Amino acid sequence: MTPSWDADLLVVGAGPAGVAAAVMASSLRMTTVVVEPEQVGAKLRSIGAMENVPGGWSTGAALAEALASDLARHEELGRVKVLSGRAVRVAGRDDRAEVVLEDGRVLTASAVVVATGVTALAPGDVPWIEAPEIEWLPPLWRATADDLEGRRVVVLGADRPLGTWLRAHSQAKVHFDVLFPEADRYKTDEVVDEQRIRLDLVERVSIAQVPHGFRITAWHPDGGPHSFVVDAVLTNMGSRPAIVPGLVVGADGYCPPEEQHPRVLVAGDLKGARMQRIAVAMGDGSRAALTPYYETVTD
Repeated sequence: MTPSWDADLLVVGAGPAGVAAAVMASSLRMTTVVVEPEQVGAKLRSIGAMENVPGGWSTGAALAEALASDLARHEELGRVKVLSGRAVRVAGRDDRAEVVLEDGRVLTASAVVVATGVTALAPGDVPWIEAPEIEWLPPLWRATADDLEGRRVVVLGADRPLGTWLRAHSQAKVHFDVLFPEADRYKTDEVVDEQRIRLDLVERVSIAQVPHGFRITAWHPDGGPHSFVVDAVLTNMGSRPAIVPGLVVGADGYCPPEEQHPRVLVAGDLKGARMQRIAVAMGDGSRAALTPYYETVTD
């Protein structure tokens, strides 16, 4: 008897990994439902500079539009349906995978690919920054060169978007004071020779708003505090996984694939911190969709 599922495959998240999973599944004649609370490529659309993704995309918004067109093409073929909704739980059962939506609907399929990605860390999310009166600061990857030229700018954290931004704006006349903790040291190799930044290893930092800017106080491993005022502060501290309840979470806060239910597949940035690249996520989403397909063929 053929199971009465809503689709062959459910995909949670319509970013690079989720869209790649849906397109791969559709190409294999698998019916797919993609659950997305915002719009296709929502997080991509805020990326102002992109230079390490094949295809010549210069911005995240351009790539997001291309991904939306890909999904629309497969929707026209009748094998993909994009459903507006927020997943509040995923589960693997003996005979099906389930996705529970915020409005109470329950979707079922042979398997589910969870590709919800990550969200940017805010100052209050990391132990080395004290900013009790500041809830949000703009991330580096949203900034344009015109916004920053001629200003004194502090960048909090040495996550890899720093190198991407500088390469994408190779002619920008900017200077960044990059304050970063010991945990970010391994990420600085790709920018250590960049003349437009000053790398500053710190133990902790406090931030307070003052007229026309911010007062920064930095404590260094080999000395006392140093205070100064800057025009702008940008965050570049990394990200945390956008967890959907029901996933198994490891000690590092990410979702190890081998610990999930066999019908629950995680793809892209949810898997770990060190391989977070758009191109990697797209390939990983495609791989995730292949797993239930080959299991069906084998059966």
